Formats: sequence, structure tokens, C-alpha cells
Amino acid sequence: MNGSVIAQLVVSGSLMGLVYALIAYGFQLTYATSKSINFGQGELVMVSAFICLTMTNLGISYWFMVPLGLMCGALLGLFVERAGVRLALEQKNEGWILLTIIIGLFFFSAAENIWGRDDRPFPTPISSEALQVAGIRITPLELSVALGVFAIMGIIELFKRKTLLGKAFEAVAADRDAAELMGISATKTIMLSYSLSGVVAAVAGLLVSPITTVGPTMASALVLKAFSVAVVAGLDSGFGVVLIGLFLGSLESLTSYYVGSGWREAPGLILLILALAVRPTGVFGKIPIKKV
Repeated sequence: MNGSVIAQLVVSGSLMGLVYALIAYGFQLTYATSKSINFGQGELVMVSAFICLTMTNLGISYWFMVPLGLMCGALLGLFVERAGVRLALEQKNEGWILLTIIIGLFFFSAAENIWGRDDRPFPTPISSEALQVAGIRITPLELSVALGVFAIMGIIELFKRKTLLGKAFEAVAADRDAAELMGISATKTIMLSYSLSGVVAAVAGLLVSPITTVGPTMASALVLKAFSVAVVAGLDSGFGVVLIGLFLGSLESLTSYYVGSGWREAPGLILLILALAVRPTGVFGKIPIKKV
């Protein structure tokens, strides 16, 4: 096997794997505070991308559209929390699973009726002309994916560790009951986690859309792989999702090239099955200690 070909496949696959890691990070944000997951996260990625595309078509500049798109993502995340999660959590049942799926289907149907079923190109000022770096072809557009993923995850982690709201987030994640006894509103903190999850979804949509296209089904495959990354890494390990995302992206790229494109989805599914069978808490997850 040609070493340069393998290196090219690994780099290209790793960059896409970072998108999986970013969406998986959105799962982690909500799970940390509420032990719930938005199963419509992929639809948030898609709707955010369509909203950003619409703003661009209306003549709004790309760099002004980006913060507006992130605000829309945050609002979508808050909508999911209020409409599909809060009541189920208050009643202490698992109804949020079905409700978030239903909301995702609603977003999908709305996107088809508003924007149509056809995929559309997403304009970007970032160049797509390939550069040669150590014999590997890579475009500034692909590099922007890596920079965007690490930037948004780094900003959120700094927010969680260095701000008062972030400390409340960490407190609720550690022990919700104890946090409420200290005067921290768990409901507001969960709202914050869902809004941050919506921002993450919007960033994912902005990063992946110029490379692929914008369409109602654009995130259906992404979200399954992202869920695999989250489960394999562990739903409480931000650093872990990056490593697993890079690994899965590279493995998919190599599998597609050497085995066939029809087997591209297999590595993620195999990793998910193995994780659930061997280590349900994830490779980097913490094994809960049961008090006797």
C-alpha cells in the first residue's frame, strides 16, 4: 500500500471525523446537566444550515451571517428543551426520547416544505483550492473545519471553567440535587446546556455545508455517526469525543477506499455495538460507583 495514499485518506477522514466529534459534543452538553439527549440534533444542524443559507441569499455578508446563525441555533436548542424535554424531566420519565425524535421529524418536514427537497450549494469566502502540505493535498476549507471545531469546543470549555454560569453548569452536571440546595437553578442550567448544544449544531452546519451541500437529509448520516462517537468515547468525556471522532473518520475513509464505499458506514456501527457490549460507559467514560 502506498504510504502517501494512506496519509491522504487518514487526513481527509480525520477532518470529517471532527464534525462527528462536534455533534457528539452537543450530545454531551445536554447529557451532563439533564441526562437527556436531543435525538433531533441532526435536524438542528440541517435547519441551522438552511437558515444561514437563506440569510446569505438575502445579501447578508458571510461574516455577519455567522453570529446570526449561531443565535438561531441557540434559539432552536431552547425550543427543543422547552417543547420536548422540560415536561418529561419534571415528570421524571423518559418521554424526552420520543419527543425529541418527533421534534426532529417536525423540523425535517418543515425544511422540505419551506426550502424543498433538493440539495443546494453553500457559498463561502474560504478557498477550496488544494494546497500541498508534506505531500498531502488539503484545502483551506477543510482546515477551517478543524479550526472551527477546536475553537467552539475550546470557547465552551473556557466558559464552563472560568465563568459563574459555567460553574453552575459544572455543579449541576456533578450533582443536581446538591446544586439546587446551593441555590443554583437546575432548570435554567439545562436551558443553557440546550442552547449551547444548538450553537454547536449551528457551527457543525456552517462547517460541513460548504464541503457537502445543504439539504433535508444532509445530517441523517452525520448524527448516527456522531452518536456512535459519543457512546464509544463516553457521554462525559469532551476530550474523548475528539480522539474517537478522528479515529472513526480515518477508519471510514480507509474502509471506503480499500473495501468499498458501500462499507463506509460499517466501522461506526461496529464500534457502537462493541462499546455497548464491552464497555457501556465508553472508552473514556467513568464507571459509576454504587453506594451500598
